[in-house]
Amino acid sequence: MASTSIFGQEKNPRGIPKAPFITNVEEYIGSPDGDVEGPLKAFQDAIAKYRYMDANLTQRRRSLEDKIPDIKKTLYMVEFLERREGKQKADEDTDELDDEGEEVAKKPLTTTFELNDTLYAEAELEDTDTVYLWLGANVMLSYNIPVAISLLRSKLGAAEASLKTTIEDLEFLREQLTMMEVNTARMYNWDVKRRRGQVAETAGKKG
Repeated sequence: MASTSIFGQEKNPRGIPKAPFITNVEEYIGSPDGDVEGPLKAFQDAIAKYRYMDANLTQRRRSLEDKIPDIKKTLYMVEFLERREGKQKADEDTDELDDEGEEVAKKPLTTTFELNDTLYAEAELEDTDTVYLWLGANVMLSYNIPVAISLLRSKLGAAEASLKTTIEDLEFLREQLTMMEVNTARMYNWDVKRRRGQVAETAGKKG
């Protein structure tokens, strides 16, 4: 084997190397008496790298699967506030035409909000055109509602696209992992067969 790396140039779109398929062990190691310890160690190193990447991507997938529903819930609420604001403005315009000169009482919005996983509280929300969004790392910023909706839609699209590519990478990784395990078994079995043949040949010469 001329190269110290078992990987070729072929990779998936995110740069994960494709595992080789060893069709002929003898040809791969260079001769009938070639050493298999080096290639077997390289195979085990490759398997370890694939498993490390698999663990990281699995963790990323779980994080995205937790994050996406939260973004959807936040987006739904902000869109609701936008619709409510638009409806109230339309109602106010109508009321001004019907009851010109009379002050129109605004109906407060009563809702529940989450304090933790099992505890909710009730609150009345004042009319507002501003919302506050958590950006992570204990950072919260205020946005007007249209900007918040645009930002949340962008984040949702990016998270869903990232989840899609993460799942694709996991499937690709597991195929490569299986391939390397097959290569390892094929080389090990070939070496066992070779050693048995050598023992039988030696015994035949002695006999």
